[in-house]
Amino acid sequence: MKIAIASDHGGVHIREEIKNLMDEMKIEYEDFGCECETSVDYPDYALPVAEKVANGEFDKGILICGTGIGMSITANKVKGIRCALVHDVYSAKATRQHNNSNILAMGERVIGPGLAREIAAVWLTEEYEGGRHENRIGKISEYEKKQ
Repeated sequence: MKIAIASDHGGVHIREEIKNLMDEMKIEYEDFGCECETSVDYPDYALPVAEKVANGEFDKGILICGTGIGMSITANKVKGIRCALVHDVYSAKATRQHNNSNILAMGERVIGPGLAREIAAVWLTEEYEGGRHENRIGKISEYEKKQ
């Protein structure tokens, strides 16, 4: 598994926590920034990650900003992306099992580093169940193709 990870200025600390977690889990990743705590524009970091996941260069992506909202909205503009904004472990599990999310978004100002690690660990290890969920994901994909 290969992960693309990025944050804006509002998510730099949790991004480092998640990178440490992936090192511990022996998961390959590439960090797309940012490297500062001064204001930057989250689309500049969300779009490259989303595009690389959508075109298959990376299996999944993780995006972090202050709330996770801006990153998730931006990532979901890219065809083929199912970015889930998650701030609890149950949702992390459900979005992988039921929605086959391929990008996780979190907000550093919403959750702390410990919970962020738990969420990411569950999201990185859960598998998509398929089955009854396949038709629903298919409907999303069919709609995207029309756009």
